[in-house]
Amino acid sequence: MSDTPIGSEVLVVANARSGASLGRPDRVPDVQRRMPGATVHRLGEDETLDDVVTAAVADDSPPRVLAILGGDGSVSRAAHLARRHDLTLLVLPNGTFNHFARSAGIDDVDAGLDAYRAGHVRPVAVAEVSVDGGDPITVLNAVSLGAYPEFLAERERRTSLGKWWGGAVAAWREVHGAHPVDVVRGGKRARVWSVFAGVGRNDPDHIATMQRATLHDAVIDVRVHHARGSRLRAIASLAFGRNTVKVLRALRVMPPASDLERILDEDFELEVAAGSAPDIWVHDGELEEVGADGFRMRVRAVADGLRVYLPAADG
Repeated sequence: MSDTPIGSEVLVVANARSGASLGRPDRVPDVQRRMPGATVHRLGEDETLDDVVTAAVADDSPPRVLAILGGDGSVSRAAHLARRHDLTLLVLPNGTFNHFARSAGIDDVDAGLDAYRAGHVRPVAVAEVSVDGGDPITVLNAVSLGAYPEFLAERERRTSLGKWWGGAVAAWREVHGAHPVDVVRGGKRARVWSVFAGVGRNDPDHIATMQRATLHDAVIDVRVHHARGSRLRAIASLAFGRNTVKVLRALRVMPPASDLERILDEDFELEVAAGSAPDIWVHDGELEEVGADGFRMRVRAVADGLRVYLPAADG
């Protein structure tokens, strides 16, 4: 047997700021117990994940695996850095929603550690999004513009309430203040409430495809909600839980099929017209400000773009 401690090739970055639960236990001791050879770094208040990973790969003994203990935003950024530095990603979900982890069958930290111990690495499809020709950003789940980024911006202004109550207040405000967005694609102009561009084909009944349904489908599944109905329907369309969607449909507040458009493409481009809405967008739950009046967005599917430790049942 090898004398090398388990996890000696792994850099674990723990983001204590992920999630909003005050009762969430500290999982770092569990990670250290099961991977005693790993380098574990707790992300400080003034540190970024980029800084920590860049310093680690420049070391004399760089890691070959990047493990991230955090939520959706942290996992998404870690995926971007893993691709940049040719590392394998290990997801240790510790956020509120954990969208990518759930899609990958990694329900909790222990499931992620089990996948590492089993050594089951597989490539998964990702997307790359760029704005106005800038550097591409890795996307694991979805990109969105319109009502959803505005909702997130409202929620973040109420972080003291937590994600759930803050979300409720944000939804109420957006029902009264959501703005339609003017977009142009292929010379055709449309006024929309929202656009979601998700990685891989997803449930056709959902508009807000914030959690991917497949790991290996290298296509962008776009949902366009045309602004023909009320603001209430615009906000109701952001529901992503299966049961929630059923309830909203029963209450007849979800938009009708005639207001929705689905586009499947490997390379999707869209222009947001100047002056039509706040210049913000979101990827994997992370808000981005463009800082310009109007912008052009490109979302491109990348087959086998990221190596990830997955449960053996993934196949």
